[in-house]
Amino acid sequence: MDTYRAIVSKRDVRAFAELDVPEEVVARILQAGRMAGSAKNAQPLRFIVMREREGREALAACGGFAMHVPAAAFAVAIVLVPEPFRDDGGFTIFRGPFDAGRAAQNMMLAAWSEGVASCPASMHDAECARLALGLPEGHLVANVIAFGYPGEGAERGAG
Repeated sequence: MDTYRAIVSKRDVRAFAELDVPEEVVARILQAGRMAGSAKNAQPLRFIVMREREGREALAACGGFAMHVPAAAFAVAIVLVPEPFRDDGGFTIFRGPFDAGRAAQNMMLAAWSEGVASCPASMHDAECARLALGLPEGHLVANVIAFGYPGEGAERGAG
């Protein structure tokens, strides 16, 4: 699938087939996220891959609209690590959330180009998400992306 077709046909899918996604496909999806740029190459992100349903269920409880996460083949939590605020010419900036969005979009488009559907989930209870993942203080789960092959009834974009 070419880049433009992946962009215009990708849809958020919340119904997943009970199929595993091969490790090499998962690795390519993660690599796409890793290759997203970050402002001043700060790289304020870490990815946590969750293959076990139990961990995905714990995270789903932290998001108001995240009940699709446990049914996925796997999920990726995009974590913002503490980044010092930078002073650039009198402006204090923190670009981590924007960088997280760039990585998320890269991963979702790479997945779709492989036939793997996805749907992001916001973690409305940040402390719940931090504790569910066992993260240290100061780390923030920017979002969680559920991945898997589209299930029955899942809307599929025109390929």
